[in-house]
Amino acid sequence: MSEPAQLPHLHADARAMLQQWEHPEQRQQELRTHYLTFLGEHSDAMVRSCRIGHLTSSALLMDKDRTRVLLTLHPKVGRWLQLGGHNEPGDISVREAARREAIEESGIADVEISRHPLRLDRHPVPCGGGPSEHLDVQFLAWVPADAVAVMSEESDDLRWFDVGDLPRELDDSVRALIDDALRV
Repeated sequence: MSEPAQLPHLHADARAMLQQWEHPEQRQQELRTHYLTFLGEHSDAMVRSCRIGHLTSSALLMDKDRTRVLLTLHPKVGRWLQLGGHNEPGDISVREAARREAIEESGIADVEISRHPLRLDRHPVPCGGGPSEHLDVQFLAWVPADAVAVMSEESDDLRWFDVGDLPRELDDSVRALIDDALRV
């Protein structure tokens, strides 16, 4: 399925959400400003066809007690990451895109998602056959303690980790996301 050129409803949602969002870290506030500038300069910022970069939506899945986190071993980067991906035409908001991605990649239907993002993360990716950037909007999501995850085709592995026993090679951005999730 080909994607519409711009996804204007998601573009407007992302702008409104980021204009209201705040984070105590200076670097997160700087990223917020960068995201808003990027949205102002690129009407197609919500779709992967924006080759310079595009916004993505992700969710850190935790059990309701916040003692375990579900991570995916991403096949393209070979690292444990939160669940997430590109926005799609059927998404009604950036938040719901993150929820959809969490459900698709975890196989768990009962997913609650935070009202506001936890963090932002900007990182280079080889997207669409060339260099690009993901401007990721990261949410916190909760699932029941007895939720059973089912690995999708988008993962090399999918595993629950105790928050006190995370993979040693875990990316710093994921560690920061988990730290923020434990503070809210």
